Formats: sequence, C-alpha cells, structure tokens
Amino acid sequence: MDSTIVNLRSKLEIYKSMSDGGNIADCPVRDVIQGLSGKWSSLLMGALAEQPYRFGELRRLVPDISQRMLTQTLYDLQRDGYVHREVFPTKPPSVEYSLTDLGRSMFGALHQLILWAELNHDAVRDARAGFDAAQG
Repeated sequence: MDSTIVNLRSKLEIYKSMSDGGNIADCPVRDVIQGLSGKWSSLLMGALAEQPYRFGELRRLVPDISQRMLTQTLYDLQRDGYVHREVFPTKPPSVEYSLTDLGRSMFGALHQLILWAELNHDAVRDARAGFDAAQG
C-alpha cells in the first residue's frame, strides 16, 4: 500500500482522543472541508484567487447566485479566515473582497481538486450514467 495513503482507523482514533469524548463530529478534516463544500464556495475562491473583487463585480461574475447566497457565502468564507472584507469610505460605501494568506494557502490545494474535476468530469458522468442504467 502507498505510504501516502492515510490509515483511516488510526486517524479516527486520533480525532476521538482529541475530542475528549470520542465525538467524531469534532473531526478537524470534516470541520474544515464542510466550509468549502458549499455550492458557491470554490467558485468564489477561484475568482478571488485571481484578484480582489467588489461585491457587485462578484454578483455580475456569477449571475446564477442570488444576492442573499453571495452575501452568506462570502460571510462564511470570511468567518473561516479565507476572505478579507474591506469597506472603503466612499459615498455610497464600497466593499472589496480578497483572499487572506490562509485563503491563498488553502486555494493551492483546492486548485488541484478543481483541475482534477475538470479533467475527470466526463469519466464521473459516464460512471453515474452506467450506475444509474444498471439500477433501473
């Protein structure tokens, strides 16, 4: 077996011991990944990795996202420390979003996953179609 593959049983035991109660819900990997698994998170992170954007620019860049969902996703990314929100004292005030150092460091790994998804999208769709056909 490849030495880079993680022994899940060992990791689960470590996470249980770290939580003092054996609650696997406190798993650090699940906790971090959960914040990135939203429908819009990776898309917004990709945009902000290119350059800082104002709220309205992001809204136009991703026209399918509602204003409420854009606000919530940016808030969640800011809460997790990936995104910085800066308010400029203009009339009306303008707000710009950019990646933090933590966000840039995380985006390196996320970018690899995005590239993998682009390269393997057809294979995943074919696998789904084959599975669904075998089920029905």
